[in-house]
Amino acid sequence: MDEKYTLVLKKIALLGGLDDYVVVSSGELGNELRISQQSASKRILRLLDMGLITRDLGARRQRIRLTDKGIEAIRKEYIEYRRIFESEGCIILHGVVTSGMGEGKYYVCQKDYMSQFEKVLGYIPYEGTFNVAINKGELGKLDIIKNAEGVVIKGFSSTSRSFGDVTLYKAKIHNVDCAVIVPKRSHYKEILEIVCQFHIRRTFGLSEGDPVDLRVEL
Repeated sequence: MDEKYTLVLKKIALLGGLDDYVVVSSGELGNELRISQQSASKRILRLLDMGLITRDLGARRQRIRLTDKGIEAIRKEYIEYRRIFESEGCIILHGVVTSGMGEGKYYVCQKDYMSQFEKVLGYIPYEGTFNVAINKGELGKLDIIKNAEGVVIKGFSSTSRSFGDVTLYKAKIHNVDCAVIVPKRSHYKEILEIVCQFHIRRTFGLSEGDPVDLRVEL
């Protein structure tokens, strides 16, 4: 998307247009962007055509807000800037130890997954996953990770069911090698599943709710 339209989206978002309508005229928006009222009006019309904003003309002044498509457009900009200024080849995540749904062991122990894990990681993972609930203030970092390349662990089918692809990102906890695994059909948004050759809870004496830092390679 052309940068001039991204700038308009960002300005509307800064005025509060992510969560609700904001009252702003084309002239006011033009002043904020240091462009003419006519140019601002044309950009608003173009963003409407692209489905990136929605407008209410029922009141005496126009009200504008971003659509889900518009929010996603500036989210991509946000992710790129965070990768420039924060990643330096890795991302540090802060969270707490949490329990999963008990499915990690079943999936990790599948022979076809295990052989691929060993080939990529150089070790056979412990039978089960270590789960970390990422702090809400850092959920934007998960978007950066999930938009990174990672290593795809191919899915497969057995006689009873099929298993989907899993993307793997190498990581460290207390300088011990591990890996974040993100199933293609994941039910979690803020919980990361981690495999390691060791039982992480026992190795570091961690209990439910204990803080933990995770260094993820990009």
